Amino acid sequence: MRSLVSFMHVSLDGFVAGVNGEMNWIHVDEEIFEYAAQETSNADTALYGRKTFEMMNAYWPTAGGQPDASKHDIEHSNWYNCVTKVVVSKSLQGQDSEKIKIIGDPEEIYKLKQQNGKNILMFGSPTTAHALMQHNLIDDYWIFVNPVVLG
Repeated sequence: MRSLVSFMHVSLDGFVAGVNGEMNWIHVDEEIFEYAAQETSNADTALYGRKTFEMMNAYWPTAGGQPDASKHDIEHSNWYNCVTKVVVSKSLQGQDSEKIKIIGDPEEIYKLKQQNGKNILMFGSPTTAHALMQHNLIDDYWIFVNPVVLG
């Protein structure tokens, strides 16, 4: 069975985004990038909620090709473009393709975990994470606590 691994940045007071959804408070460095690269090499599927998918899909497909792209941008962009993206959403429509699958019911994740393949990584997506927790579908949690108070 494939593992579902959740990656989440949180503030010291437990927030995952600013009041208006901003994420500019998140601190990442080379150590976190290297760790993420190790984990993505063991995964062939990215799992997102709708909001996080829209944010990621607006950036990662072309991030590696930008003139100022960092090593991490290039590597993660390449990974993002190769893996299957699964989006848990009841409102997103018309985006299904070979590499993007929209599912409306978190319980469909159980079926996904039964399929052959590498790990499934979920980045952010706090609403989806909460729904999957209720069904006991997340196998590992990687919580990056940032030394910031947002509340």
